[in-house]
Amino acid sequence: MKIRSTHHYSSRRSAVLADNMVSTSHPLASQAGLTMLTQGGNAVDAAIATAISLTVVEPTGNGLGSDAFAIVWDGTKLHGLNASGRSPAGWTMERFIKYDEMPLLGWESVTVPGAVSAWVALSERFGKLPFADLFVPAVNYAESGFIVSPKIAELWRRAAKTLGGQPSFAEAFLFHGKAPKAGMRFVNKPLANTLRIIAKTKGKDFYEGKLASAICDNAKQHNAALTIEDMATHTISWCDTISKSFDDFELHEIPPNTQGIAALIAIGILSNTRIRDLGVDDPLALHLQIEAMKLALSDTESYVADGNFMKDVTTHDLLDDAYLAKRSELIDERKAQNFNAGAPKNGGTVYLATADSSGKMVSFIQSNYAGFGSGVVIPGTGISMQNRGAGFSLDPTSPNRVGPSKRPFHTIIPGFLMGRDGPLMSFGMMGGPMQAQGHTQMTLRTQLWGQDPQMAVDAPRWRFIEGLNIACEDTMSEITLHGLAKLGHIITLEAPDNTFGFGGAQLICRLTNGSYAAGSDPRKDGQAVGF
Repeated sequence: MKIRSTHHYSSRRSAVLADNMVSTSHPLASQAGLTMLTQGGNAVDAAIATAISLTVVEPTGNGLGSDAFAIVWDGTKLHGLNASGRSPAGWTMERFIKYDEMPLLGWESVTVPGAVSAWVALSERFGKLPFADLFVPAVNYAESGFIVSPKIAELWRRAAKTLGGQPSFAEAFLFHGKAPKAGMRFVNKPLANTLRIIAKTKGKDFYEGKLASAICDNAKQHNAALTIEDMATHTISWCDTISKSFDDFELHEIPPNTQGIAALIAIGILSNTRIRDLGVDDPLALHLQIEAMKLALSDTESYVADGNFMKDVTTHDLLDDAYLAKRSELIDERKAQNFNAGAPKNGGTVYLATADSSGKMVSFIQSNYAGFGSGVVIPGTGISMQNRGAGFSLDPTSPNRVGPSKRPFHTIIPGFLMGRDGPLMSFGMMGGPMQAQGHTQMTLRTQLWGQDPQMAVDAPRWRFIEGLNIACEDTMSEITLHGLAKLGHIITLEAPDNTFGFGGAQLICRLTNGSYAAGSDPRKDGQAVGF
């Protein structure tokens, strides 16, 4: 892509340009990845070291009990990795018969964590540096402590209110019952020790050894279903990406059980509209995107689940060109409509992108789901357990209904853009319902309208809520807001600085000369770095 110099949004940041690049939501994690690159590692080594460090410095969105997904460009080919865990074998529909919806907190929301297995799999297949070397920055941050940054401190404060009563949470993450404030040093020696064990055993102890036993013994104490067999039988899945073309580029996503297909559906629908004729912040351009996303989310919520359980409506069916063209005909340029879709619940996630001078690029995401996750922390280990089980449905007719040894619907998605001559961009966005919506917005801003990665990240965002309701950042222009309201959208204004509903994006674009331009979201504490 070409770099545009003009910048008409609120951030004062410029895109970072370099031959080797790391972009994350936390500066210390970015520096961990950069350290691996300066030590001779590649983009995959940098991504893993960054992901490991994020479990320490950003526990509000991820941890050792998280799941993870990745898309890797190895220089010649794209590879998808699904390292999401499955439900315990004991999770039958009958187990949850007393619930009106899947539990959001506690052990009954905990599925097998897959993030550690993602680090191992990526290192074994693509890494250059010794696996243990990738843990050095994270161990130092946990052992000696790190200074808590402002936005993470705020998320931590919110979590303390709801999770303070969860097993071992206060002991691991609170000071005298309170969250650490911005500027305070936070030390987590139990987590440092756990990281050393994972590094030394290449993750085996986490799934089969003492760490696995500690996790499952705690589960048993709380009458939870997770067993050592559930942990030991966990497997990752290397997979082809799914994609959708729009003129000269293709958007690639991980196939279901993720919501990535929603972004592909939206892009496919929009390719059948006249959005190409409109300006980047034209109200009608946003209207078309919002309406397409409503249709995409409706289909995603109705049909998407663990791919092994999508029998009646398949991924191929949802991405069929003729079907998407027909769906586009439902959009009325003159008014907003209620397509009876509702966005998934809010979540807590970390996303990172890396790239190196050899041409490798990585798009990586890992998440607890909702903030710290289930609130369950394994005593003496620093392991916080995700609550991905909340992504299941209790509707017996849903393909995503809860069941044994099954992957739940996932909101977290790494994104990747390919062009006719090779890779264009590794990118992604944390933030539950914003992720597929953000992928669509970032894709069109960079590829259709030619914005550089920092400009695209800085631009005001919209988020579909339900019915005719949308949220818009209050930095959006009055002209755009008035135009959307005139079309019938019911708008709630939210400030980017005091809410977390618009996500946090990280983008790395490959330039025509083989170097990179990166953008890091000012809505987070993050940083793009390179050399």
